[in-house]
Amino acid sequence: MSTSAPPSARLRLAIPSDGAMYEPTLAFLAACGMAVSRPNARRYVGSIPAVEGVEVMFQRARDITGHMEAANAHAGFVGYDDFQERRVEGGDTEIVLQDLGFGRCELVAAVPEAWVDVESMADLADLAVEFRESGRELRIATKAQRLARRFLFSHGVNYFSMPQVSGALEAAPAMGHADIIIDVTATGATLRENRLKRLVDGVVIRSEGCFVVNLRALAAAPAALEAAREIVERVEAHRRAEGYLRVTANIEGASEAAVAAKVLERGEAAGLRGPTVSPVFTADGGSWHAVTVLAHRANLTAIVDHFRAIGGASVTISEAGYVFGQESGAYRRLLAAMERRCGS
Repeated sequence: MSTSAPPSARLRLAIPSDGAMYEPTLAFLAACGMAVSRPNARRYVGSIPAVEGVEVMFQRARDITGHMEAANAHAGFVGYDDFQERRVEGGDTEIVLQDLGFGRCELVAAVPEAWVDVESMADLADLAVEFRESGRELRIATKAQRLARRFLFSHGVNYFSMPQVSGALEAAPAMGHADIIIDVTATGATLRENRLKRLVDGVVIRSEGCFVVNLRALAAAPAALEAAREIVERVEAHRRAEGYLRVTANIEGASEAAVAAKVLERGEAAGLRGPTVSPVFTADGGSWHAVTVLAHRANLTAIVDHFRAIGGASVTISEAGYVFGQESGAYRRLLAAMERRCGS
Protein backbone atom coordinates (compact mmCIF):
# COMPACT_ATOMS: atom_id res chain seq x y z
CA MET A 1 0.00 0.00 0.00
CA SER A 2 1.36 3.43 -0.94
CA THR A 3 2.07 5.85 1.90
CA SER A 4 2.45 8.90 -0.32
CA ALA A 5 0.36 11.95 0.55
CA PRO A 6 -2.82 12.53 -1.50
CA PRO A 7 -2.58 15.47 -3.94
CA SER A 8 -4.74 17.71 -1.75
CA ALA A 9 -2.36 17.23 1.21
CA ARG A 10 0.90 17.88 -0.60
CA LEU A 11 3.09 20.91 -0.10
CA ARG A 12 3.02 22.92 -3.32
CA LEU A 13 6.58 24.24 -3.64
CA ALA A 14 7.30 26.80 -6.37
CA ILE A 15 10.82 27.06 -7.75
CA PRO A 16 12.14 29.03 -10.75
CA SER A 17 11.85 27.37 -14.15
CA ASP A 18 14.01 29.92 -15.93
CA GLY A 19 16.54 32.68 -15.55
CA ALA A 20 19.54 33.05 -13.31
CA MET A 21 17.81 31.43 -10.32
CA TYR A 22 16.86 28.12 -11.98
CA GLU A 23 20.07 26.08 -11.82
CA PRO A 24 21.36 27.61 -8.55
CA THR A 25 18.09 26.71 -6.81
CA LEU A 26 18.29 23.11 -8.01
CA ALA A 27 21.95 22.90 -7.00
CA PHE A 28 21.20 24.33 -3.56
CA LEU A 29 18.40 21.87 -2.88
CA ALA A 30 20.61 18.99 -4.01
CA ALA A 31 23.37 20.17 -1.64
CA CYS A 32 20.80 20.15 1.16
CA GLY A 33 19.98 16.50 0.39
CA MET A 34 16.73 17.38 -1.36
CA ALA A 35 17.44 16.86 -5.06
CA VAL A 36 14.50 17.72 -7.31
CA SER A 37 13.20 15.07 -9.69
CA ARG A 38 11.93 16.49 -12.98
CA PRO A 39 11.07 13.84 -15.61
CA ASN A 40 11.93 16.15 -18.49
CA ALA A 41 12.42 19.84 -19.24
CA ARG A 42 8.89 20.17 -20.62
CA ARG A 43 7.24 18.98 -17.42
CA TYR A 44 6.32 21.74 -15.01
CA VAL A 45 5.63 19.46 -12.06
CA GLY A 46 8.27 17.51 -10.17
CA SER A 47 8.99 16.07 -6.75
CA ILE A 48 11.60 15.84 -4.03
CA PRO A 49 11.99 12.10 -3.36
CA ALA A 50 13.82 12.72 -0.07
CA VAL A 51 10.84 14.63 1.39
CA GLU A 52 7.46 12.95 1.27
CA GLY A 53 4.43 14.97 0.26
CA VAL A 54 6.07 17.71 -1.84
CA GLU A 55 4.83 18.70 -5.28
CA VAL A 56 7.35 20.92 -7.05
CA MET A 57 5.85 23.54 -9.34
CA PHE A 58 8.25 25.02 -11.89
CA GLN A 59 7.22 28.64 -12.46
CA ARG A 60 8.74 31.67 -14.12
CA ALA A 61 10.87 33.41 -11.51
CA ARG A 62 8.96 36.67 -11.81
CA ASP A 63 5.62 34.88 -11.28
CA ILE A 64 6.47 32.98 -8.09
CA THR A 65 5.70 35.78 -5.63
CA GLY A 66 2.31 36.35 -7.27
CA HIS A 67 1.48 32.64 -7.03
CA MET A 68 2.48 32.74 -3.39
CA GLU A 69 0.27 35.74 -2.66
CA ALA A 70 -2.68 34.05 -4.42
CA ALA A 71 -2.09 30.87 -2.34
CA ASN A 72 -1.51 28.85 -5.51
CA ALA A 73 1.64 27.63 -3.77
CA HIS A 74 2.33 27.04 -0.09
CA ALA A 75 6.03 27.86 -0.29
CA GLY A 76 8.70 28.82 -2.77
CA PHE A 77 12.29 29.78 -3.46
CA VAL A 78 12.70 33.24 -4.95
CA GLY A 79 15.22 36.06 -5.12
CA TYR A 80 14.95 38.54 -2.26
CA ASP A 81 14.81 41.47 -4.70
CA ASP A 82 12.01 39.90 -6.72
CA PHE A 83 10.01 39.14 -3.59
CA GLN A 84 10.31 42.68 -2.29
CA GLU A 85 9.34 44.08 -5.70
CA ARG A 86 6.20 41.96 -6.14
CA ARG A 87 4.92 41.12 -2.65
CA VAL A 88 1.63 42.50 -1.36
CA GLU A 89 2.05 44.88 1.57
CA GLY A 90 0.30 43.30 4.54
CA GLY A 91 -0.26 40.08 2.57
CA ASP A 92 0.04 36.50 3.76
CA THR A 93 3.54 35.78 2.42
CA GLU A 94 6.60 35.93 4.64
CA ILE A 95 10.29 35.11 4.35
CA VAL A 96 11.27 32.18 6.56
CA LEU A 97 14.89 31.70 5.45
CA GLN A 98 16.90 34.54 3.97
CA ASP A 99 20.42 34.92 2.50
CA LEU A 100 20.70 31.29 1.41
CA GLY A 101 24.00 31.83 -0.38
CA PHE A 102 22.89 31.39 -3.98
CA GLY A 103 21.52 33.76 -6.60
CA ARG A 104 23.62 36.66 -5.29
CA CYS A 105 23.12 39.89 -7.19
CA GLU A 106 22.49 43.61 -6.72
CA LEU A 107 19.87 45.95 -8.13
CA VAL A 108 21.88 49.03 -9.08
CA ALA A 109 21.56 52.41 -10.75
CA ALA A 110 23.89 52.76 -13.75
CA VAL A 111 24.51 55.71 -16.07
CA PRO A 112 26.46 56.08 -19.35
CA GLU A 113 30.23 56.17 -18.89
CA ALA A 114 30.24 59.41 -20.88
CA TRP A 115 28.47 61.17 -18.00
CA VAL A 116 31.75 62.02 -16.29
CA ASP A 117 30.15 64.48 -13.87
CA VAL A 118 27.55 62.00 -12.58
CA GLU A 119 29.08 59.71 -9.97
CA SER A 120 26.54 59.65 -7.14
CA MET A 121 22.82 59.74 -6.45
CA ALA A 122 23.18 63.40 -5.42
CA ASP A 123 24.61 64.13 -8.87
CA LEU A 124 21.68 62.28 -10.44
CA ALA A 125 19.20 64.29 -8.38
CA ASP A 126 20.78 67.53 -9.64
CA LEU A 127 20.69 66.24 -13.20
CA ALA A 128 17.01 65.33 -12.92
CA VAL A 129 16.28 68.95 -11.93
CA GLU A 130 18.31 70.22 -14.90
CA PHE A 131 16.39 67.93 -17.24
CA ARG A 132 13.08 69.19 -15.90
CA GLU A 133 14.12 72.84 -16.26
CA SER A 134 15.03 72.12 -19.88
CA GLY A 135 11.56 70.75 -20.56
CA ARG A 136 11.97 66.98 -20.24
CA GLU A 137 12.24 64.31 -17.58
CA LEU A 138 15.02 61.88 -16.82
CA ARG A 139 14.04 58.53 -18.37
CA ILE A 140 14.86 55.48 -16.25
CA ALA A 141 14.52 51.94 -17.63
CA THR A 142 13.88 49.28 -15.00
CA LYS A 143 11.87 46.14 -14.40
CA ALA A 144 11.74 46.83 -10.66
CA GLN A 145 9.69 50.00 -10.63
CA ARG A 146 8.44 49.66 -7.07
CA LEU A 147 11.91 49.31 -5.52
CA ALA A 148 13.38 51.87 -7.92
CA ARG A 149 10.82 54.56 -7.10
CA ARG A 150 11.36 54.19 -3.36
CA PHE A 151 15.11 54.35 -3.80
CA LEU A 152 15.01 57.36 -6.10
CA PHE A 153 12.66 59.33 -3.85
CA SER A 154 14.81 58.50 -0.81
CA HIS A 155 17.79 60.11 -2.60
CA GLY A 156 15.93 63.22 -3.69
CA VAL A 157 15.47 62.17 -7.31
CA ASN A 158 11.90 63.43 -7.75
CA TYR A 159 11.61 64.18 -11.45
CA PHE A 160 11.74 61.18 -13.76
CA SER A 161 9.69 58.85 -15.92
CA MET A 162 9.90 55.08 -16.37
CA PRO A 163 9.24 54.12 -19.99
CA GLN A 164 8.32 50.54 -20.82
CA VAL A 165 11.37 48.88 -22.31
CA SER A 166 11.44 45.30 -23.59
CA GLY A 167 14.52 43.15 -23.95
CA ALA A 168 17.88 43.76 -22.31
CA LEU A 169 17.84 46.96 -20.27
CA GLU A 170 21.58 47.51 -20.69
CA ALA A 171 21.02 48.46 -24.33
CA ALA A 172 18.29 51.01 -23.59
CA PRO A 173 20.53 54.11 -23.20
CA ALA A 174 22.55 53.35 -26.35
CA MET A 175 19.35 52.83 -28.34
CA GLY A 176 17.83 56.06 -27.06
CA HIS A 177 14.99 54.39 -25.17
CA ALA A 178 16.16 55.64 -21.77
CA ASP A 179 18.81 57.83 -20.17
CA ILE A 180 19.87 55.47 -17.37
CA ILE A 181 18.93 52.06 -16.06
CA ILE A 182 18.24 50.41 -12.72
CA ASP A 183 18.89 46.74 -13.23
CA VAL A 184 20.14 43.55 -11.62
CA THR A 185 23.81 42.67 -11.91
CA ALA A 186 25.95 39.91 -10.45
CA THR A 187 29.44 40.91 -11.63
CA GLY A 188 28.95 44.20 -13.46
CA ALA A 189 30.49 42.77 -16.63
CA THR A 190 27.39 43.35 -18.78
CA LEU A 191 27.17 46.95 -17.61
CA ARG A 192 30.79 47.57 -18.56
CA GLU A 193 30.34 45.90 -21.94
CA ASN A 194 27.50 48.33 -22.66
CA ARG A 195 29.56 51.34 -21.49
CA LEU A 196 27.57 51.89 -18.33
CA LYS A 197 28.92 52.63 -14.85
CA ARG A 198 27.41 52.08 -11.43
CA LEU A 199 26.86 55.09 -9.23
CA VAL A 200 29.00 54.88 -6.11
CA ASP A 201 25.98 54.82 -3.81
CA GLY A 202 23.59 53.35 -6.36
CA VAL A 203 22.84 49.95 -4.82
CA VAL A 204 19.07 49.73 -4.49
CA ILE A 205 19.03 46.30 -2.85
CA ARG A 206 21.32 43.31 -2.37
CA SER A 207 19.72 39.97 -3.04
CA GLU A 208 20.16 36.23 -2.51
CA GLY A 209 17.80 33.30 -2.71
CA CYS A 210 15.24 33.03 0.08
CA PHE A 211 12.51 30.62 1.18
CA VAL A 212 9.05 32.15 1.36
CA VAL A 213 5.74 30.75 2.61
CA ASN A 214 2.08 31.70 2.52
CA LEU A 215 1.18 31.66 6.21
CA ARG A 216 -2.57 31.30 5.77
CA ALA A 217 -2.26 28.52 3.18
CA LEU A 218 0.07 26.52 5.44
CA ALA A 219 -2.12 27.05 8.49
CA ALA A 220 -4.99 25.42 6.60
CA ALA A 221 -2.92 22.40 5.49
CA PRO A 222 -1.27 20.48 8.38
CA ALA A 223 0.35 17.87 6.10
CA ALA A 224 1.84 20.60 3.90
CA LEU A 225 3.10 22.38 7.02
CA GLU A 226 4.88 19.22 8.13
CA ALA A 227 6.62 18.94 4.74
CA ALA A 228 7.56 22.61 4.98
CA ARG A 229 9.02 21.95 8.42
CA GLU A 230 11.29 19.26 7.01
CA ILE A 231 12.51 21.55 4.22
CA VAL A 232 13.13 24.39 6.67
CA GLU A 233 15.01 22.16 9.11
CA ARG A 234 17.18 20.59 6.44
CA VAL A 235 18.07 23.92 4.86
CA GLU A 236 18.79 25.51 8.23
CA ALA A 237 20.94 22.56 9.37
CA HIS A 238 22.84 22.47 6.08
CA ARG A 239 23.55 26.21 6.21
CA ARG A 240 24.76 25.88 9.80
CA ALA A 241 27.01 22.97 8.82
CA GLU A 242 28.78 25.11 6.22
CA GLY A 243 30.65 26.78 9.06
CA TYR A 244 31.94 23.54 10.60
CA LEU A 245 34.22 20.57 9.92
CA ARG A 246 34.48 17.26 11.76
CA VAL A 247 38.03 16.74 13.07
CA THR A 248 39.05 13.29 14.29
CA ALA A 249 42.38 12.14 15.72
CA ASN A 250 43.83 9.21 17.66
CA ILE A 251 45.38 10.40 20.92
CA GLU A 252 47.14 8.30 23.54
CA GLY A 253 46.08 8.64 27.18
CA ALA A 254 45.31 6.73 30.36
CA SER A 255 41.55 7.23 30.11
CA GLU A 256 38.79 9.03 28.24
CA ALA A 257 38.75 11.71 30.92
CA ALA A 258 42.53 12.21 30.72
CA VAL A 259 42.44 12.57 26.94
CA ALA A 260 39.48 14.97 27.12
CA ALA A 261 41.41 17.10 29.63
CA LYS A 262 44.35 17.33 27.20
CA VAL A 263 42.07 18.34 24.36
CA LEU A 264 40.34 21.02 26.43
CA GLU A 265 43.63 22.69 27.34
CA ARG A 266 42.99 24.84 24.28
CA GLY A 267 39.56 26.46 24.05
CA GLU A 268 39.13 26.23 20.28
CA ALA A 269 39.66 22.47 20.44
CA ALA A 270 36.39 22.05 22.33
CA GLY A 271 34.54 22.60 19.08
CA LEU A 272 30.81 23.19 19.15
CA ARG A 273 30.01 21.29 22.35
CA GLY A 274 33.21 19.54 23.41
CA PRO A 275 35.11 16.44 22.30
CA THR A 276 33.68 12.97 21.86
CA VAL A 277 36.22 10.45 23.18
CA SER A 278 36.06 6.69 22.73
CA PRO A 279 38.59 3.86 23.18
CA VAL A 280 40.56 2.44 20.25
CA PHE A 281 41.23 -1.29 20.55
CA THR A 282 44.78 -1.85 19.31
CA ALA A 283 46.64 -5.10 18.69
CA ASP A 284 49.52 -4.07 20.96
CA GLY A 285 47.27 -3.17 23.88
CA GLY A 286 48.15 0.54 23.84
CA SER A 287 45.85 3.07 25.48
CA TRP A 288 44.65 5.04 22.49
CA HIS A 289 41.44 6.99 22.10
CA ALA A 290 39.57 8.42 19.11
CA VAL A 291 38.72 12.08 19.61
CA THR A 292 36.16 13.89 17.45
CA VAL A 293 35.17 17.55 17.61
CA LEU A 294 32.85 19.62 15.46
CA ALA A 295 35.13 22.56 14.76
CA HIS A 296 34.57 25.95 13.25
CA ARG A 297 36.38 26.22 9.93
CA ALA A 298 38.26 29.31 11.09
CA ASN A 299 39.83 27.28 13.93
CA LEU A 300 40.89 24.28 11.85
CA THR A 301 44.66 24.91 11.79
CA ALA A 302 44.78 25.76 15.49
CA ILE A 303 42.95 22.55 16.39
CA VAL A 304 45.12 20.35 14.17
CA ASP A 305 48.25 21.92 15.70
CA HIS A 306 46.91 21.31 19.20
CA PHE A 307 46.04 17.69 18.47
CA ARG A 308 49.57 17.15 17.16
CA ALA A 309 51.08 18.84 20.22
CA ILE A 310 49.29 16.44 22.58
CA GLY A 311 50.35 13.40 20.61
CA GLY A 312 47.54 13.15 18.11
CA ALA A 313 48.00 10.87 15.14
CA SER A 314 45.96 10.12 12.00
CA VAL A 315 44.18 13.49 12.08
CA THR A 316 41.36 13.41 9.53
CA ILE A 317 38.94 16.10 8.40
CA SER A 318 35.44 15.54 7.01
CA GLU A 319 32.55 17.75 6.00
CA ALA A 320 29.52 18.04 8.26
CA GLY A 321 26.45 17.70 6.03
CA TYR A 322 23.98 18.92 8.62
CA VAL A 323 24.19 20.48 12.08
CA PHE A 324 20.77 20.33 13.74
CA GLY A 325 20.17 22.32 16.90
CA GLN A 326 17.90 21.34 19.78
CA GLU A 327 15.15 23.06 17.83
CA SER A 328 14.80 24.87 14.55
CA GLY A 329 14.83 28.61 15.08
CA ALA A 330 13.44 29.24 11.61
CA TYR A 331 10.53 26.85 12.10
CA ARG A 332 9.79 28.38 15.49
CA ARG A 333 9.61 31.79 13.84
CA LEU A 334 7.34 30.38 11.15
CA LEU A 335 4.89 29.04 13.73
CA ALA A 336 4.96 32.35 15.60
CA ALA A 337 4.20 34.24 12.37
CA MET A 338 1.31 31.87 11.63
CA GLU A 339 -0.06 32.48 15.12
CA ARG A 340 0.07 36.25 14.63
CA ARG A 341 -1.51 36.11 11.20
CA CYS A 342 -4.03 33.29 11.59
CA GLY A 343 -4.46 32.82 15.30
CA SER A 344 -3.84 29.08 15.05
